[in-house]
Amino acid sequence: MARLTRVEQQARTREAVLAAARAEFAEHGYAAAKVDRIADRAELTRGAVYSNFPGKRALYLAVLAAMAAEDAPAAAVSAPRTAEDALTAFARAWLERLPPAGGSAPGGRLRLRSLAGVLDEGVLAPIARLEALALATGLESCGGPGRRLRLAELALTLLHGSGLLAELVPGFGDPTDRARACGHLARLDLADTWTPPHRPAPARAVHEILAPLDAPADLVGGSRVDLGADGVTAVLGVPRLAAAEDAYRAAGPGGQATVIVPAAGEDADLLRLRLTDLAACLRAVFPAAALRRLHVVLDDGTLAAAIGIEDAGAETEAALRVSDGIVTARASGPGAGRALA
Repeated sequence: MARLTRVEQQARTREAVLAAARAEFAEHGYAAAKVDRIADRAELTRGAVYSNFPGKRALYLAVLAAMAAEDAPAAAVSAPRTAEDALTAFARAWLERLPPAGGSAPGGRLRLRSLAGVLDEGVLAPIARLEALALATGLESCGGPGRRLRLAELALTLLHGSGLLAELVPGFGDPTDRARACGHLARLDLADTWTPPHRPAPARAVHEILAPLDAPADLVGGSRVDLGADGVTAVLGVPRLAAAEDAYRAAGPGGQATVIVPAAGEDADLLRLRLTDLAACLRAVFPAAALRRLHVVLDDGTLAAAIGIEDAGAETEAALRVSDGIVTARASGPGAGRALA
């Protein structure tokens, strides 16, 4: 029998730890789960678990991310006719993971990707704004007047509320009714306009040839990102993700908005989990072309440095405009994306 390489052995160990962690979280829930029991289930030492994951929370996020990838619905084959049709279909895809009546509560929380009691309060707020923007881009592709961000926020509020209720009372309510109610939100007149709160510092005109870059896959649409495409690229730390809309609006109707997020560790795991889960529902509703205007990529700092933004971190907010592979303007600080509008 051929001997496993070190890389192959590490991969097997990681898979064994994840399988054991999934069983432990399903049986005991997050709070009562124990790393020692996970090690025992995997027939490994506690040290072997910690050599792959820094702690229980990182393990939990990795388990949820794996489940999100497994549970992806089939991709859409045609575009929805209206925003109401799109929201109804999106809600239906999202609600499919609700646990049935009488289901196991801990196992159900895994299906729901529950983060209750796992993260500090407020950590999810900027990521939630980015999720709403991703849904809004799909809704805006259906036609109709104006911005759809407030509509997306309302829909996600209803759906996440349904998830929280499902933790307490599995099976309560009819998912079909909730999906229809979510679609009806599109009929509301929300008077939704983009009104930035203040004028940022002006952008700086430049003329810089952008070298070809091997960008990672987009977390929203799944395709490789072309950083030389016409549009706006923003580098935003996780706490600054609400500013992603500035880059999206500044890119204009035909432009591409790319958000590069310098993040590592649990911040990166959390963002990957949330967008993997959301993107699966988006791809079940909207064709690929409808999701190409907004791209989100995770970065260890290498990509940001390659486009001229050094030492990118949690509080970074910078943006650049690209035209025919040439950087024509740059801005940095609060409102960097608005400065390019």
